Amino acid sequence: MTALAPALPRQRVGGRVVAGAFGVCAVVAAVAASSFTAQESVPGIPMPGPVVSIGLPVVRVLLDVAAVAVVGLSLLPKLLGFNRPERTEPVLLRVRPLAVMAAWAWAICALLTIVFQTAELNPGRVPTFGLIADYVGSVGTGQGLLFSAACALAAAGIGLMAVRFGEKVPAELRIIVALFGLLPIPVTGHAVNSVWHDPIMISMEIHVMGAAAWTGGLVATAAFLAPHRDLLAVVLPKFSRMASVCLLLVALSGLVTGLGTMALTPGVTLPDAILTSHYGLLVVVKTALVALIVPLAAHIRFRLLPAVRRGRATAMAGWAVAEVSVMGLAYGVAVAITRASIA
Repeated sequence: MTALAPALPRQRVGGRVVAGAFGVCAVVAAVAASSFTAQESVPGIPMPGPVVSIGLPVVRVLLDVAAVAVVGLSLLPKLLGFNRPERTEPVLLRVRPLAVMAAWAWAICALLTIVFQTAELNPGRVPTFGLIADYVGSVGTGQGLLFSAACALAAAGIGLMAVRFGEKVPAELRIIVALFGLLPIPVTGHAVNSVWHDPIMISMEIHVMGAAAWTGGLVATAAFLAPHRDLLAVVLPKFSRMASVCLLLVALSGLVTGLGTMALTPGVTLPDAILTSHYGLLVVVKTALVALIVPLAAHIRFRLLPAVRRGRATAMAGWAVAEVSVMGLAYGVAVAITRASIA
């Protein structure tokens, strides 16, 4: 017990850091989403009230952040490996309950998003159970969010089993369930009514899963393993390889999705629409943010990683916070893209 005593305060700090990092990401993303999704009133057309117009993008961003947290915290046991339980178990004792709480937050935010979207489609009316049921039954967005909430609840249940039984509950199962719950989320964005609908939807899903694994894995790694140089030296090379693949997938799938959606929308012509439409400008902004992340990620991989391998102290946490902050802006823009007019 004495060997574990010094690690426990560090793990409490790790829990606060991961909550704070995801909180910063949520605030940055929510402010960005609210700014980009502000709607102008149109005479004769009822508009949703300020609670809905502000609350919907905020709750949607919180949904994304909670889902990213579940994915990142689920990845951490796999990245740590299972060969040194005496070193990894003190870390995972803090990670598993946080994953359960994040899964509950994910489910609640998905259900709240359904309520807000029902209210948005019925301005001036209180979203009763009947209205919500009609919305879910007739709109694919509501069905996707409901399925995502169900996956989040399943992740919470499996996470509770992991809290009790530890790594006897396969880490792969937790990762698969978390990623599976992300699949319906692209349905809540724009749909393309053409033969290219399915390829673009697959591109959206790759984009969402890659971004979640990249962001969530970075925050979890930096928050929980920065105080443990030996564990960080094991995990950071694995994460860096995974993050490089995720970065490539996110960049390519984002461009394919954005440009493909505009190209296949009637009345929209490229390349003019990139700079003349609200949707196109948001795609440009998001692409710029992803490009801005590249040097930050490269610094971690090519400058900090060699130092970590040698057991030297680094500013890993600070660079991770900078990268996550830019990611938060990108998430906010992503929410705005799902609500922007393409034409």
